[in-house]
Amino acid sequence: MNFTIIKLTICLVIGIAIGYSFSIPLHLSLCITAWFLAILSVFYFTIKKKMAKTNWFGLLSFLTMVGIGVLTVNFHNEKNFSNHYTNQISIENDTIKMVTFRIRDVLKSDNFYDKYVIDLIEIDGKKVSGRSLINIQKDSSQTALKVDDIFISKIVFKSLNQPLNPYQFNYKNYLKNKYIYHQIFSSNQSLLQVSSNTHTLFGFADNIREYINSKLKSYHFKPDELAIINALLLGQRQTISKTVYSNYTNAGAIHILAVSGLHVGIILIILGLILKPIESFKHGKLVKTILLVVLLWCFAFIAGLSASVTRAVTMFSIITIATNLKRPTNIYNTLAISIFILLLFKPMFLFDVGFQLSYLAVFAIVTVDPLIYKRWKPKYRIIDFYWHTFTVTLSAQLGVIPISLYYFHQFPGLFFISNLVIIPFLGFILGLGILIILLAILGILPEVLANAYSRMIGIMNDFIAWVSRQDFFLLEDIAFNLLYVIASYLVIISLIRLLKKWCYSNFKYLLITVIIFQSVAIYSNYNKPTNEFIVFHKNKHSLIGNTTGNSFLVASDSDSLSQAANNIIKNYTIGYHINDVKKDFLQSIYLLKHKKLLIIDSLGIYNIKSFEPDYLLLRQSPKINLNRLIDSIKPKYIIADGSNYKSYMKNWETICKKRTLPFHQTSEKGAFIIEYNK
Repeated sequence: MNFTIIKLTICLVIGIAIGYSFSIPLHLSLCITAWFLAILSVFYFTIKKKMAKTNWFGLLSFLTMVGIGVLTVNFHNEKNFSNHYTNQISIENDTIKMVTFRIRDVLKSDNFYDKYVIDLIEIDGKKVSGRSLINIQKDSSQTALKVDDIFISKIVFKSLNQPLNPYQFNYKNYLKNKYIYHQIFSSNQSLLQVSSNTHTLFGFADNIREYINSKLKSYHFKPDELAIINALLLGQRQTISKTVYSNYTNAGAIHILAVSGLHVGIILIILGLILKPIESFKHGKLVKTILLVVLLWCFAFIAGLSASVTRAVTMFSIITIATNLKRPTNIYNTLAISIFILLLFKPMFLFDVGFQLSYLAVFAIVTVDPLIYKRWKPKYRIIDFYWHTFTVTLSAQLGVIPISLYYFHQFPGLFFISNLVIIPFLGFILGLGILIILLAILGILPEVLANAYSRMIGIMNDFIAWVSRQDFFLLEDIAFNLLYVIASYLVIISLIRLLKKWCYSNFKYLLITVIIFQSVAIYSNYNKPTNEFIVFHKNKHSLIGNTTGNSFLVASDSDSLSQAANNIIKNYTIGYHINDVKKDFLQSIYLLKHKKLLIIDSLGIYNIKSFEPDYLLLRQSPKINLNRLIDSIKPKYIIADGSNYKSYMKNWETICKKRTLPFHQTSEKGAFIIEYNK
């Protein structure tokens, strides 16, 4: 914390968080930041003569950096500028627009659509800027779109879908952090290609990746093996199958597939060895440093400039430059500089899970690993190597486990086995992979070498699959909220203090943080819905739940719950820390203390004398006269779940509007929740 850049980076992070959380106009943040900068400049030149820095100067510096953080968020948000498409043209559903766009990035496809991020160029003849998501219907007879291809099409902008069930992943918010606000649905037949020339660095990088893959495919690598090669060496994980990806996740080795500091560090060592002869020439060290930095950033572009690879390349570039200048480097200072630079250019990286995991892992390694490693000094080098690998792995897990549990709600108990087996050979795998690619490009790759490398990747995949099948060691469905994350890091920080210096005060701080963690656990356990009835949204089916205390009764109209339904239930129970889940049968009437709910299904039976429900749930598209039903049982609220036909729900909504009766359609408004007390 004594490094100035670390303090300024913390202030920048605070400013970005404020700018993200609160809607502060661009001109206001610009004026405030300019005002702080002006006062700071006057203050600096005033006290410079006295050669003394006061506390007021430090406070002004920190406030200025917070203002710069807020300004950075606003400056990178294209919606704050007049040429953004949302400010120039009224985007409404079902309004057809003539759009010219360029393919920017290729995303992972789903079962029905190929997905791309596009840069908008023109809408109805007007020059615009901004990004959108386009979904192209899958067509085996058509080739995939390429980065930098330009198309014209008549399309309709659709709003991104909000999560319709509690604690469901918010894909709309995820895309918003990438400045994507709408999506488009189209087909290959509706697109008119006007250009296929490469115009951007992203296009050149995609061409390089495509060329490398075309060369590798001629050597008959299996699909899963080629997908792993693309992930390890080219930073592209779109082609990894769900099974393989799940295996690496459950085995605690998913970081191996994300190009990060481990990969970039190994590549830097390899490049350093290759370029070492340059040092013998005049200004050789300077030339070598420039080449290393340029090659690292070329690799970053080819790998797609993800948060993890950008972070790693930035950090190692700083280390490389500092080494050439013969300046002493401090890893905390270097990390802070890389964070500072990255967030100035990409402020939304702060909310990227990969960015958070990467830096937390590195901070934990450089802080905790020396404390654990020095506890034992093996005599033999091979044992020492594996001991150090274990301590590094353990330190990284200690740094990321709270936030990993918060996002993914699972913990791979055998993570150390995966890392102890694979990481020692990862340098060899990456080095040989680079050689394989170079030889394949030159057309001189021996078939024997290609087969050997293919078998090596296959063995790694098989080992990871075996580890992932040890279900007993995989802890899943762990409820972990933000309060748990904060309390966990307090415990970890106090534990690190104690490891550094065993004393009474540090031990006291550890006990205090443990008490704080216990308090959070007690609060989370009691801060849950005591009695809650919920109608979930599930396409083509009905799914309802009834929470009473720590018990959750779930009922569905299908004999066995689908994977989607199970995920809906899992998200709900994890979010509310519910442990007891039981299956029930759908009933026609639910008595919720003083509230009554009637369910009418496809049979359309509702002739119940002297029964006036508070809520009416329509499911499976019952053929009823809604006006007559309303007159008969006089419901106060009508709900339609995802099992109904859209045409039926549209008609019901019209009738309810005419009669000023509240109508809730789960496909539009999300799950319907009734809170009651027993």
